[in-house]
Amino acid sequence: MADIGSTLREARMRSRIDISEVEVGTKIRAKYLRALENEEWDLLPGPVYVKSFLRTYGDYLGLDSRLLVDEFKRRYERPSDHDVRVMTTTARERDRERRSRGPSRLSGALLAPRALIVLALVVIVVALILIGNHNGKNPAGSGRPITPATTGGDARRHHHGRAPTGGRTTTGTTPTTTTAVVPRNVSLRLVPTATVWICVENQFGHPLMAARDYAPGESIPTLHARQLLLTLGNTGVTMTVDGRPYSPTAQPGGVAIGLRVTRAGVRSLSPAPTCRS
Repeated sequence: MADIGSTLREARMRSRIDISEVEVGTKIRAKYLRALENEEWDLLPGPVYVKSFLRTYGDYLGLDSRLLVDEFKRRYERPSDHDVRVMTTTARERDRERRSRGPSRLSGALLAPRALIVLALVVIVVALILIGNHNGKNPAGSGRPITPATTGGDARRHHHGRAPTGGRTTTGTTPTTTTAVVPRNVSLRLVPTATVWICVENQFGHPLMAARDYAPGESIPTLHARQLLLTLGNTGVTMTVDGRPYSPTAQPGGVAIGLRVTRAGVRSLSPAPTCRS
């Protein structure tokens, strides 16, 4: 991805939006908007504000604000020195406590029974060897007294192996929820009431309809975009913006009427946009 600041600046210039208009539309002070475009992060209040400003500014320009925030995190965010010190100190304290405790009481309590068990096994093995030698039999065939210890381990393993099928473990699929995305496009409906020249472009300067004279009552499809740059030859048209009526105002000397239409409202443009078609 290109630099964050240059991405914002180029998108604003393509849309032919002045920084003062962005300030009014986003409620972000102009000096902070310039700091974002110049990547002068030290001039901004803090990382939380930076990410909030990037989301608001990116959405206003029609960019993917999530990518802008992710790029800022990847390039500039890191754990603070305070967090590193806290984590290191906590790890040291836990290690010191572990060493100071020494052998646990549970290990000391289990040591004596284990020693007795080992001693008993040694006595049994010696006794079997003596009996085998006395009877002329192979001691290896008398290994059954050791079997309980072995089968005890097998029984424990078998018991643990049965636990997953005991019926208490249930599996299922966690339901996922889908969050409805609120549309950010503005809708514009035009109905000529007299012969009028009309041209409409989106925020990137791409025409959305043929730029020509339209006759009274001629059908024009409803237009949708983040921003609509509208040029009218006269006021002979009724406008409906997001379901609300709007009446264009004639310009002195018969100058073309330039308007920017967004979800925030309708603003006059002077000079009017120059249509490419």
